[in-house]
Amino acid sequence: MKVTVAIDSLKGSLSSLEAGQAIASGVRRVYPDAEVCVRPLADGGEGTVEALTCGMGGEIRHVQVTGPLGKPVDCPYGIISGSKTAIIEMAGAAGITQVPDELRNPLNTTTYGVGEVIRDAIRKGCRRFIVGIGGSATNDGGIGMLKALGYEFLDAEGRSVSPYGKGLADIARITDEDVMPELSQCTFRIACDVTNPLCGEQGCSVIYGPQKGATPEIIREMDGWLARYAAIAKEKYPGTDAAYPGTGAAGGLGFAFLTFTNATLESGIRIVLDETRLEDYVKDADIVVTGEGRLDGQTVMGKAPIGVAKTAKKFGKPVLGFAGCVTRDAVACNAEGIDAYFPILQGAVSLEEAMEPENARANMAATVEQVFRVVKTFAAN
Repeated sequence: MKVTVAIDSLKGSLSSLEAGQAIASGVRRVYPDAEVCVRPLADGGEGTVEALTCGMGGEIRHVQVTGPLGKPVDCPYGIISGSKTAIIEMAGAAGITQVPDELRNPLNTTTYGVGEVIRDAIRKGCRRFIVGIGGSATNDGGIGMLKALGYEFLDAEGRSVSPYGKGLADIARITDEDVMPELSQCTFRIACDVTNPLCGEQGCSVIYGPQKGATPEIIREMDGWLARYAAIAKEKYPGTDAAYPGTGAAGGLGFAFLTFTNATLESGIRIVLDETRLEDYVKDADIVVTGEGRLDGQTVMGKAPIGVAKTAKKFGKPVLGFAGCVTRDAVACNAEGIDAYFPILQGAVSLEEAMEPENARANMAATVEQVFRVVKTFAAN
């Protein structure tokens, strides 16, 4: 029996690899000699650094950078030395979870630390970057990140503007004379699963500003500032397109990457499956196992388990899904390649008890064991 396991993390409980090892334990209770291959999985958001760095044979580094509020934060990122690749989650340097509720205000947050991580990786020899940009606390159009890389944003008097969101109000000119020369040698694959433009009714300020602490007045102001910023950028870089899907991601960080670096915006799960070469591990498997913390109707909207299922179906492999919980509308997953799915809870417990890592690990292994006993029974008949 050959089983390939690629399950997303059960957030707040088990990492992708921890959940995968629990599944492997359950399989081996039924098939002691099973060849179980556990592959890391993420969708470009939380857990991407760990999943990709492990899956690509790299190592985790730590660097102290400027956090979203200007205070130092420790940001982990991955380096794969052989391919000179860096794996970065922008949320590690400018994530919304780093900002207390009472301090959330996109005028006062910055992506400067994201640029510092990139700068550190460049100095360590990296020229290829994979960056997840979900979970941001910012709406600065990426000017903080760009300033850390050497771009300069000047006001009408020729003074450098603030690297925080409020600095957008003062931009009159952009210069690139001091940009790190190595940046021109770098390529960026940006894991971006939103299609919002930079500005307008579907832009980053209107859609995501409220969750970052923006009032209606701040939203109107910032949307106008971003539109002017885009117009100034277009004067200097004619290929600028603020309406391109995804430019509004992470408070305009998608726009900054597309406009000022050699970047592409791509589906997060597509990047992860490609970089970890999941196809190589699926094509010879007898069964493929996937899942996540919660399987529901949203799972089919480009989330990691469906990416795994579609990969498996290219080779005609059966796919089983396991999750902390499932909802009624999770039935949509069946039409998208997950042949059968199972919640792992063994009884009525509180959410805190269910998410306790030891409980989640035990529940996962026990549920997988029983499902594979069914598999073994039918295989024998």
